[in-house]
Amino acid sequence: MIWEELQGELDTLQRDGLKRHRRTLECPCGPAARLDGRSLLSFCSNDYLGLANDPALIEAACAGARAWGVGSGASHLVSGHLGAHAVLEEKLAVFTGFARTLLFSTGYLANLGIVPALVGRHDAVFADRLNHASLIDAVQLSRADSQRYPHGDLTALERLLAASPARRKLILSDAVFSMDGDLAPLPGLLALAERFDAWLVVDDAHGFGVLGRQGRGSLDHFNLPAARRLVYMGTLGKAAGAAGAFVAGDATVIEWLEQRARSYIFTTAASPVIACALAASLDLIAAGDARRQHLWQLVAQLRAGLADTRWQLLPSPTAIQPVIIGDNQDALRIASALFERGLWVPAIRPPTVPRGSARLRVSLTAAHHEADLARLIDALRALA
Repeated sequence: MIWEELQGELDTLQRDGLKRHRRTLECPCGPAARLDGRSLLSFCSNDYLGLANDPALIEAACAGARAWGVGSGASHLVSGHLGAHAVLEEKLAVFTGFARTLLFSTGYLANLGIVPALVGRHDAVFADRLNHASLIDAVQLSRADSQRYPHGDLTALERLLAASPARRKLILSDAVFSMDGDLAPLPGLLALAERFDAWLVVDDAHGFGVLGRQGRGSLDHFNLPAARRLVYMGTLGKAAGAAGAFVAGDATVIEWLEQRARSYIFTTAASPVIACALAASLDLIAAGDARRQHLWQLVAQLRAGLADTRWQLLPSPTAIQPVIIGDNQDALRIASALFERGLWVPAIRPPTVPRGSARLRVSLTAAHHEADLARLIDALRALA
């Protein structure tokens, strides 16, 4: 029977240490978590600036609900583009330095919309091998020729670009890689895009709000201009503390995406409540240098605290600090041991990461305290 096949596959996932288990939080997002009545210290969240439960965002959301209601009622191009959405798009354009922005309900939908709108059959996409799943799926959806280059390898990418006969080329990369925490060589990628007349699409899900002046993102971190061939995607459910995503770019590019990105055209617009909260969040991000400085101090504390242990930290300069374990079952065992000590650190396994590189993914936020990091360091040292 067809359902028996599914059960067999589920059993295999369980045997191989690859089955995922959902947990239900009994409190708002933050370092202090509660599961099944048990208090835990969480290192799982991408709420990098600690804004998800910030009073200013809560008040903005409440005021937005009173002014605009809860639902948008339709897609943006029918009747769902409300004033709150327009205000947020304008603020995002000013903040990022691009001519225009376009709101999407999630980063996944944004990526699924961008790539197929810019390239198709007879075109080629050149993608970093460690790109996020949404970028991989976007390439498949586009039906363009898929060319993957070794992680961060500009020389290999140059060879692929030079050899390609495609009529249109698109370079596709995360800015901050979500499982390794390292940064893409964005200046080199933009230089190659200019040389080979290619689009450069950058997914800055984990850099927006955290890197660059006033948290303007990875492009600002590298002092890169808002070039016309650059299409910039940022998510709003991580450092921004709410939900959704945006695409920023040249006015003509954004107009084209508005007309052709299917995941924009055929999706009900996100709640205006979220848009109002995000407008307040942008103000906090811009004024959040102290939060970011505290975050970098926590990164340094963790790395120094584990420097003389067996734990292998990847060379990440960001809030994502992966501890490589290798074996799936070992990663689950260590995560479980930390959980028993009241520390919630997720074990990340294939296919999210390459086979043999299972890891603990420590996510730090500005809402963590030095004492929180000391607890984690002490526990990992005890388990070393």
